[in-house]
Amino acid sequence: MDPGFSVDDIAPIAILMDELRSEDVQLRLNAIHRISTIALALGPERARDELIPFLQESVDDEDEVLLALAEELGQDFHEYIGGAEHAHVLLGPLENLSAVEETLVRDKAAESITKISAILNQAQVEQYYIPLLQRLSRGEWFTSRTSSCALYAPVYDKVSTSLQDELRKGFASLGSDDTPMVRRAAAKWLGPLVTKFAKPHVLTEGLAIYRKLQADDQDSVRLLTVEDLIAIAQQLTPAEVKEQLLKPMRNTISDKSWRVRYMAASHFNELAEAVGQELVREELIGHYVQLLKDNEAEVRTAAAGQIPGFSKQLEKEVILARVVPCVRDLCHDTSQHVRAALANQINGLAPLLGKEATIEHLLPLFLHLLKDEFPEVRLNIISKLEQVNEVIGIELLRDSLLPAIVELAEDKSWRVRQAIIEYIPLLATQLGKSFFDEQLGNLCMSWLGDTVYSIREAATVNLKKLTEVFGVEWAKEQIVPKVVGMGQHPNYLYRMTTVQAITTIAPSLTLDVIRGEILDALLQLGGDTIPNIRFNVAKALEVLVETFGGTPEGRQLIQQKIIPVLDVQKNDQDADVRYFALRALQKAHELGGEDGIYVVSY
Repeated sequence: MDPGFSVDDIAPIAILMDELRSEDVQLRLNAIHRISTIALALGPERARDELIPFLQESVDDEDEVLLALAEELGQDFHEYIGGAEHAHVLLGPLENLSAVEETLVRDKAAESITKISAILNQAQVEQYYIPLLQRLSRGEWFTSRTSSCALYAPVYDKVSTSLQDELRKGFASLGSDDTPMVRRAAAKWLGPLVTKFAKPHVLTEGLAIYRKLQADDQDSVRLLTVEDLIAIAQQLTPAEVKEQLLKPMRNTISDKSWRVRYMAASHFNELAEAVGQELVREELIGHYVQLLKDNEAEVRTAAAGQIPGFSKQLEKEVILARVVPCVRDLCHDTSQHVRAALANQINGLAPLLGKEATIEHLLPLFLHLLKDEFPEVRLNIISKLEQVNEVIGIELLRDSLLPAIVELAEDKSWRVRQAIIEYIPLLATQLGKSFFDEQLGNLCMSWLGDTVYSIREAATVNLKKLTEVFGVEWAKEQIVPKVVGMGQHPNYLYRMTTVQAITTIAPSLTLDVIRGEILDALLQLGGDTIPNIRFNVAKALEVLVETFGGTPEGRQLIQQKIIPVLDVQKNDQDADVRYFALRALQKAHELGGEDGIYVVSY
């Protein structure tokens, strides 16, 4: 060994090499995640001279290892090799990773190259980045050409005019590539690139590339040009849009492939905003109606999701004449997914139409959707009732709301029951206290006895939110007696629910309510025969200590009533009960200013 080197000098890179040659994938993965530490140990110069060349040759590995490497090199790794002035050194290994077969690795490598490009100066870009881009763009395998498409936009505005000309020509050739995967990547990245073009270049090369891709024989390419259309339209005046983009826009919206029409429907609001009001009124409204009546349910679903956003750009009379008839048809659509998407958006029309038109045209549709056989449709209507309530008030919907809520509350799918529970506090604010008590109060309590734990848990959270909506006095009268009463139930699950409900709602109650209505019942359950209940009581007491231990009255109550019970529980035969009792005692003594602090132990 050279006497000028110590073992410490060669150890980091040697260890990395050994681990990256290991047969264990996890070991190789761990090594990659530690390359920043190794680079730090080597120092900037040795990291550039030894580590980076080694990593550049390490592309023959499992995809997950290569993915980790591509990610690590993009996470400010330039700081370990001497800063931004040497950041271009990282482009070597990332160029190799950009050409591998696995798409995830290539995408991550391109993302890391993009991050590095942001810290390169013009000289570095022109000397190192552009040659890399040209090599990838002319690569023999489609993988490198595909990766190159993402790398044009980040540096386009950083290079000289002559290089910009070359970049536009290079990207145009990718848009005409023989391989569909490359053309697909070109269609994906044309939008970001066009936004950096000067206006004359948008109208010439930008439009030429777009038109070629939009007329591609592969629908997987054409569907990606929808976002390019929007990006180009945003660069042009309404008159230029009408002259240059009208025909390709019509072709896209009426494309023979439903996947292309689906993309157009999904981005319809953005397209409408980009082309301007005049074209929306003259052209797009007709196309939108066409999409709402499309043969494919997926297209109608996507179009239904755009209803309020697109309607904001129309006059009220146009909405009533063109959009509402389509909405009426969609309410009776054969696809439940279309009806669910409509139910999620239809309420957004109410503020646009005003009270009278909403009552006349939309109210019957709301009522119809509230009776839909598919639970998600009813849930979506209920979840967005606030917008309707602000326009017409809840009274007109009350009679139909109640059966829908009850039916959802009793649905055989526990996920549906859980979803309606989460909307109850919102409904409570709209329906008012008296109607809620009369019609929905018992329903909320019945969920506490549900066979599914997630429902019982959601029901306790629901009671806490209702307490915050209606106030502590309401909770004292309507909730607390029923919750405490369940503590006497012979079935231990009901007693457990009592403890968990108290734990959840206690922070929303006052000390007087806790002292007078709840604490004695909770302490009694502290001696229950079921260990799970006893340790949950200890957890509930800890919550009470944390909530009320900051006041003199609270500390007095803790000292007089809670600590004696916890003192008994800390000697319980069950280890979990002892643990939670000791934890609660420690909290109680800390807040109570006692000298003796229990050490929590198993």
